[in-house]
Amino acid sequence: MGRAPSLCGVILAAGESSRMRTDKALLPWPPGETQQTFLSAAIRLLNAFNDMVIVVAGNNEASLAPAVYATSALLVRNPAPERGQLSSLQVGLEEVLNQGRDAAMITLVDRPPVAAATVKLLTAAFEAALLREKWAVVPEYQGKHGHPVLADREMIEAFLRAPASSTARDVEHQNEAHIQYVPVDDPYVAANVNTPEEYAALAAPPAARAK
Repeated sequence: MGRAPSLCGVILAAGESSRMRTDKALLPWPPGETQQTFLSAAIRLLNAFNDMVIVVAGNNEASLAPAVYATSALLVRNPAPERGQLSSLQVGLEEVLNQGRDAAMITLVDRPPVAAATVKLLTAAFEAALLREKWAVVPEYQGKHGHPVLADREMIEAFLRAPASSTARDVEHQNEAHIQYVPVDDPYVAANVNTPEEYAALAAPPAARAK
């Protein structure tokens, strides 16, 4: 399987999960199973397509550490997760550059991992987009943008330059001309799991997703 040059996975996992009332990163995936969690499943998926994987934690650093280190991922802490998701993204992307990588595959921990075939499609689209001087590839399902987002050095720098009052979506909108949106047949790219009800409603993934 091909890889984009110097591609590094980034999983944002510093949220407080207040609406779920338990850390979403450690929820079993699939629901009812015990072999893996949202976090370990995301690391496993990204490990197959990246040179390395970085997990950004917050106040939950101690509880996430065993799962992160068991999968040979790298754990970094956002010292002020209350500043919002963009701050965690900036912490993760700073570490991407510190590790000598110049492109990132970014996803959120609070959603089911997408199919490996989806990541293959996005990776191929990213490599093609770079030839057209695009900075990022964003998956789209039924008109909704989602994750993982693949970003090159220019897009990483755009996120890092963004003021604290911005959101990642603001930065995306400001740079739409440099982004390739890729339609995919995978609802998980845009799935949000914020409450116990949304988690309970998740359908078990098809067996093909694990291949």
